Amino acid sequence: MNMEVNLERRNALKAGGGLGLMALFGAVGLLSSKAALAEWNKTAFSAKTMDEALAAMGVSTAESNAIFIQLTVPEIAENGSIVPVSVTSTFPNVEQISIFVDKNPSVLAAQFNIPAGTESMVTTRVKMGQTANVVALVKADGKFYRTAKEVKVTAGGCGG
Repeated sequence: MNMEVNLERRNALKAGGGLGLMALFGAVGLLSSKAALAEWNKTAFSAKTMDEALAAMGVSTAESNAIFIQLTVPEIAENGSIVPVSVTSTFPNVEQISIFVDKNPSVLAAQFNIPAGTESMVTTRVKMGQTANVVALVKADGKFYRTAKEVKVTAGGCGG
């Protein structure tokens, strides 16, 4: 009987703790909300070409700029499944940083909204099926800027 009480107590604590965490995450805004999902651009992430993805994002022109955008990628990626990518921008008022891989089945690999007053730097890993250009697109003050670097992939990471 003592064992049954302990199991019931343990299950009640687990459930209560889980609900408490969900309430905390909801209050902080970490749980999915309709507003967060509305920002996801399904068309851009489904695009098969750079032009399609850029059009879906509302980009008509993107000025090349390697001075205010630092794109850090390896020259050679031995494993295309985990290619590290870092983008830092010194433009003022950066609103968004996007990462593209021009020869991937879906070219838009990642998109980050940058809150006002925060550092304009993102780091992630992308999959690459073959040697391709990695493109960093930065939106600052409503304008788009880009830079690109080629990454040579020795073992692809995109199945298909």
